[in-house]
Amino acid sequence: MSEQEVRAAVIGVLKSIAPETDVQRIRPDQPLRQQIDLDSMDWLNVIAGLHERLSIDVPERDYGRLTTLDAIVDYLASRPAARAGAPAPQPSTELPVTRHWINGMAVTTRPIRAEDLPLEVDFVRHLSTDTRYQRFMVTVAELPQTKLRYLTDVDQVRHVALVATTERDGREAIVGVVRYIVEPAGTSCEFAVALDDAWHGTGLAGILMNELIGVARARGLRTMEGIVLTTNTTMLHFAHQLGFRSQRDPEERDTMRVVLAL
Repeated sequence: MSEQEVRAAVIGVLKSIAPETDVQRIRPDQPLRQQIDLDSMDWLNVIAGLHERLSIDVPERDYGRLTTLDAIVDYLASRPAARAGAPAPQPSTELPVTRHWINGMAVTTRPIRAEDLPLEVDFVRHLSTDTRYQRFMVTVAELPQTKLRYLTDVDQVRHVALVATTERDGREAIVGVVRYIVEPAGTSCEFAVALDDAWHGTGLAGILMNELIGVARARGLRTMEGIVLTTNTTMLHFAHQLGFRSQRDPEERDTMRVVLAL
């Protein structure tokens, strides 16, 4: 595959993950994540998208080499494609559907579905500005449709997502979401969690995270990691309660990495 084809594929993936990006303004020799608003989950999605489009594996040890658009293109152009016809990964365990009573309200936790997109829209809209920023690193009340589809239409293999729902005004409503993305090497995953503000402190986040951790363990993953804002002391304390340990990235002063051995 030529460098031009690789570059076109990279730009196509970037546009699918961050559709609001003006790709014409990207400077190919400058750090990409400083030019495009990509959080850590988005960055893993970019790598997974490149693997899907180009059938090229990117081991975790090489992530640090993918700094600029030019560096990404050069790296991918030098990598061999994965063996054609290799089977897609299959889940080794069923995803949980459980029911709980929390503060007198019935709550169901289940796998997210593509048809949950309208519920996800309402869920994001209902979050406070602070909660929305802590989860998505944005303050806008509405996410792009491409992003919303990505969050709901998942394969439940490399991208696993569980929701907690309850009844609100006679309709089902999402009140919590947890998810993980498996990194390309297939041994670790990165998680994210978001909870409706009214459900903070109820124990729901612990229920969702323990179910997500159980899925990751049952599927043979070795570690689960997450990126947390250093100002989000509540989330850091919660992660420590779940057994995660914190690691500071000297190049990222505003965030901490939390890691759990599975």
